[in-house]
Amino acid sequence: MRKLVVQQWVTVDNIAAEDDGGLSFVTAEPFSEKTDPAYKASVMGFIDSVDTMILGANTYAMSNGYWPNAKEQGEYGQKLNDLTKFVASSTLNEAPWGEFPAATVTKDPAATVRELKADDGKDIWLWGSLTLMHSLLDAGLVDEVRLLVCPVSRGTGTRVFEDRHDLKPEEATLFTNGITLLRYEIDK
Repeated sequence: MRKLVVQQWVTVDNIAAEDDGGLSFVTAEPFSEKTDPAYKASVMGFIDSVDTMILGANTYAMSNGYWPNAKEQGEYGQKLNDLTKFVASSTLNEAPWGEFPAATVTKDPAATVRELKADDGKDIWLWGSLTLMHSLLDAGLVDEVRLLVCPVSRGTGTRVFEDRHDLKPEEATLFTNGITLLRYEIDK
């Protein structure tokens, strides 16, 4: 069975979005001249492990203007753009993605994720989308959480976890670019 894997950029004090909703704390890009080779291999390994992305309407709105045109992201950008995409929204009717196939809009993301998990394929990536993440956690559909921890704190903002969750540590990797990958399974 496919897994639903959440990936979040986060500060050391558990902030996944600043007060303005931004992510100015993110300090690494996967494809620059200074990229840590181990970090790049980890990022590429992850994107090769998924074939479907689900995101909320706000994350879609923030991403759609950049990613379909992100040629500077090289192979990573191409792979991201080629993923099958779903956008969870109660208001959108369509979700174009530049020259790439449009995302499918789902009004019932939990039902969509259940169907996707039952299908054959690689894992499913929930990208950002904290509200969607919380609803899918509450529905018992999240299998793994990947936190890309940036070496900064913000003090205020939206936290990744607002409620109690039991997590099983699977991986902790520190990269020379300062990012730490923390990977957990969700105990169900």
